[in-house]
Amino acid sequence: MPRDPKKPRRLIAAGRAYLWTLRHSHGVVDGVRSCCETLTLYPQPTGTGRPLRIVFAEGPSRYVPGGAPLGSGDVGFARGPDLNLHEPGAVRALLDVASAQGWQPDGQQVVEIDGWSLLEAAAAMRAEAAAPASPTE
Repeated sequence: MPRDPKKPRRLIAAGRAYLWTLRHSHGVVDGVRSCCETLTLYPQPTGTGRPLRIVFAEGPSRYVPGGAPLGSGDVGFARGPDLNLHEPGAVRALLDVASAQGWQPDGQQVVEIDGWSLLEAAAAMRAEAAAPASPTE
């Protein structure tokens, strides 16, 4: 049975638990319909930290498809790195990059970050994690 896409998923990072959701939305910017992917991480237990909202809005040289022919949750630069936001490793990489850039879960108000500012570093982190280990001599 497939997983309910609206049900939050659990992620453990740096000894802390998070629930995360991914939502696709549509809007109109300058009279043009556009898509947006919003990844939200909620520190657990509830009320112990502020949520982090990472937003990927469609724009020039950026893609945020709503499905076919590209997969749901895919975001990326037209000629550059991309991530699938349904993959826990991609979510973890984005969280790690946001934390390295100063986001802390302390507090109560939602913090919103432009996902494009995190994408290249997170994609590089994913690529490095996926690369086979070099043999030792």
